[in-house]
Amino acid sequence: MFDHLGLRVRDLDASARFYEAVLKPLGHVAGARGETYAGFGPADAPALWLHPAPGGSGAGCHVAFTARNRAAVDAFHAAGLKAGARDNGAPGLRPDYGPTYYAAFLIDGDGNNIEAVCTA
Repeated sequence: MFDHLGLRVRDLDASARFYEAVLKPLGHVAGARGETYAGFGPADAPALWLHPAPGGSGAGCHVAFTARNRAAVDAFHAAGLKAGARDNGAPGLRPDYGPTYYAAFLIDGDGNNIEAVCTA
């Protein structure tokens, strides 16, 4: 359904370091980088783009990333907490979303609610 997503961030360098840390357990890497953008995703195919927010404030949205397995969800959450995110839901089953919906939620430094999910 989606080709790519863009998030507005207050501090591009800090946000790029954060997303590099939390996306690594999900198999994604830092890609294209310039003064006004940073891209992340599979090698040579960035799909998440960070851009400085006009006026210096992020908009705050929700983005869910697919994880290969539950261990990757756990590693995403641990890496996020270590990188400075706030916990917004520890790794675990969310039966109200589906019988095998295993997810973890973090709030990044710009107020975005980010999630890693595995449904296997």
